[in-house]
Amino acid sequence: MKKFLFFCVLTVLIFSCSSSDDGSSEDPCTKTITIPQVYFVNGQSFNFDITQEVPCDFPDPVDPVVISPPELPGFTYEILSFVFTPDTGNNTLRIQYEIQLNNPNDFDVNGVPILTIVSDGLEFSGSFSNFASEPCFEIAANDNCILSVDIEESLDFGGIESYEIIDVNYFLTN
Repeated sequence: MKKFLFFCVLTVLIFSCSSSDDGSSEDPCTKTITIPQVYFVNGQSFNFDITQEVPCDFPDPVDPVVISPPELPGFTYEILSFVFTPDTGNNTLRIQYEIQLNNPNDFDVNGVPILTIVSDGLEFSGSFSNFASEPCFEIAANDNCILSVDIEESLDFGGIESYEIIDVNYFLTN
């Protein structure tokens, strides 16, 4: 009986202390890698790195990953005024607008407002901040910025019949 008890205890000990014979361990090997990321807003590139834990045999990244530009969370806007004059009578057209850009977050942001426009049936997006009295590249926490634009262009190379702002996004650059 003592031999049987000894054999049972020995068996339990052996199986509870077993190790894997295939070279693997309970804790797989991991490493932290840095992944370069890049996105483009208004013709400029913005780079940043993220870190990620991966298996040891995972290859290190070589090329940056192109991602969509991050948008300001909770961003809203209000078109306060909009006037499009296809012919001012002085051989020019005029576009005037004021858009309130709202940052509802508890942190300051740097970014670029991008407008989506439909003009004579063609849709395009871009920043018109270079035409604005205040470009709104920064918006303080829980504050707003008024994007005010007044453009007058010659009709010498042709005019447009319609111009409509259909959307505004605020892409972060910080």
